[in-house]
Amino acid sequence: MRTRALVKRIIRQFIRDKRTLAMMFLAPLFILTLVNLVFSGNEYEPEIAVISDQVQLTELLEKTDEAFITYENSKIAAVDIEDEKLDAIVKINPPSTTITLEGSNPTANKAVMVTVEKALKSLNPENNQQISMKTEIDYLHGSAEMESFDYIGPFLIGFFIFFFVFLIAGVSFLRERTTGTLERLLATPMRRWEMVAGYVLGFGVFTIIQSAIIVSFAIYVLDIMMAGSIWFVILITLMLAVTALSLGTLLSAFAKNELQMIQFIPLVVVPQVFFSGLFNIETMADWLQPLSYLMPLTYGGQAIRDVMIQGGGWSQVYDEVLILAGFSLLFMVLNVLALKKHRKL
Repeated sequence: MRTRALVKRIIRQFIRDKRTLAMMFLAPLFILTLVNLVFSGNEYEPEIAVISDQVQLTELLEKTDEAFITYENSKIAAVDIEDEKLDAIVKINPPSTTITLEGSNPTANKAVMVTVEKALKSLNPENNQQISMKTEIDYLHGSAEMESFDYIGPFLIGFFIFFFVFLIAGVSFLRERTTGTLERLLATPMRRWEMVAGYVLGFGVFTIIQSAIIVSFAIYVLDIMMAGSIWFVILITLMLAVTALSLGTLLSAFAKNELQMIQFIPLVVVPQVFFSGLFNIETMADWLQPLSYLMPLTYGGQAIRDVMIQGGGWSQVYDEVLILAGFSLLFMVLNVLALKKHRKL
């Protein structure tokens, strides 16, 4: 009898909590749909510049595969590959061929080599023999020893910082409200913006320490590729942590308990994994790709990758840093507005 009563109580509790029921049954379907959309995309299609004095040969390559684009000016091609508009530059001057890979994306590198090899084999034997006499492969960024973890590692650094700061900040702020601490603070002359700033700065001290530890561990213990300055990486991860912190505290205003705060993970954190650049955005359906612009991790992960793999400096990452600052400011303003339901100041 006591067991049956306990079972009934649990069932009634779940039925009353409509959000828990929805997340329990709909969240797995949502995540499975995302996985299907991400992994059902097209193969990566590289952009390859072809530079050669032999016009007939470049025309043949263009007809063989749409990936090849003829460039008459090598300087323009060099600028485009630096701006990541190209995945490789193929210079054909028989009896030698030079392939310069952009190098920061192993998937793109592999696609380039497969495409070039397939195209050369499809040419007539005479041209194929001339091109194949001597082939040199250069890397603008990275190297032949670059591993997949070197490519996804920067995004994983950003993701783990975003995830744990989001969760801990949200649960902590929720606990402040459920234990009555928030109400007591609101009873003081403290204004809403002062309270939000205080929480951000207070948690910010620990996010600085967390960022430094995670970045240092990845570089010096896991030996992940590091071509730029570690201080830029720490700055970017700090901005990403502040964004996660402000978002976590904002969403905690719409949760009644820790369980409901955790329920935001499938809606907020999981899409960051799929649409931030951890997986190739270019291979997804066209209507899915714009979603990446809504993900803070897109900008944080790309900026970290630019520093760690490409050795970028402030001029390469300031756009992403400013966008993360914009996200943080937006979430802080919304935080201030969300506190109105507790007290009007």
